[in-house]
Amino acid sequence: MPQLTPADLIPYDPFDGMQFGPTTCFLSGQPVGPDDTIPVFADWLQARYGLADRPIQLLDQRTVQIKDLRLPASPAVRPRLQELEQRVAAAAAQGPDALRALGDDTLFLWMGKMFYGIFITELLNEFEPLIKPKYPLAENAALVRRFQAFYQLLQGLRVPTEYADFVPGSVFVLEADPAEDVTPFEYDDDLNTLVFSIKLDKAVLVACLVDIGLIGQAMGKVYQDASRPLHPVQIAEFKARVYYAAHLLHVVPDIYPRTPRPGDTTMVFDALIDDVTGAIFNPWENGAYTQALGDLWHRWNISLADIVQKPAEPLSLLYDESGQPRELKSWPVAS
Repeated sequence: MPQLTPADLIPYDPFDGMQFGPTTCFLSGQPVGPDDTIPVFADWLQARYGLADRPIQLLDQRTVQIKDLRLPASPAVRPRLQELEQRVAAAAAQGPDALRALGDDTLFLWMGKMFYGIFITELLNEFEPLIKPKYPLAENAALVRRFQAFYQLLQGLRVPTEYADFVPGSVFVLEADPAEDVTPFEYDDDLNTLVFSIKLDKAVLVACLVDIGLIGQAMGKVYQDASRPLHPVQIAEFKARVYYAAHLLHVVPDIYPRTPRPGDTTMVFDALIDDVTGAIFNPWENGAYTQALGDLWHRWNISLADIVQKPAEPLSLLYDESGQPRELKSWPVAS
């Protein structure tokens, strides 16, 4: 790896002049040619799961194939990106434990690259939409601020990066019971809350990408209870809790890069919450949570009426009625 200079350890800011597009490296801002690109979903993912021709419908209703989602990347940044993909590919072949062993920072960067690629594709399409989205991303000031904070943390894809006394995002690695889950690959996201989830065989990764670990702290007990093979309907409930927590998150962290000095080999970030006296999360509302849960449980034909039989206690398949982790071998439960 070439020796880094203090200039290399200053974050690139594409928001200064909105330098997004195919002629500028998405990590460094260097000019690039039409062949200087990397896939949003890595080549190994496309090959392992047959994704190349899989269609994705964007917010403006146009459809693109996964193989056509690409990011402009200069030759200088590509080796580090390739090394990251190789590490994740090797761990994914071994399963959830090996992925967890990579560490949250590594998984944050790997998932963050894919989220960025999808988000920026949607954002650029808004300049010439096929059909104007109902809620354009660029018109959401709070979302743009969250995305700016996330982008700074994503600089770890370009140079070695440390996060001082915080984690960049909350990352969860779940294990699907292979006897009950035969779907090899899935992904979904919530662009407005910067949440991304991807399934690789029996490993399911869920990440909140700009919460500096706050949701991970709030979900600590549930995550500990979910650290076992789960029926896919239980994984859907876990994801609903994470997605709804991201919706409730009230703060956007301020990210500050430290000034690099000669001899430094890493970019270092500090994170602060501006208003430490305010609430971190908005109040929990069962009605909104059950809607999120119902959306993720739709494939199992679990209706909202089923979920709210006890309005004060929405249905849970992660926990039994006594509040203990629930073993669920099949759903619906055989009579």
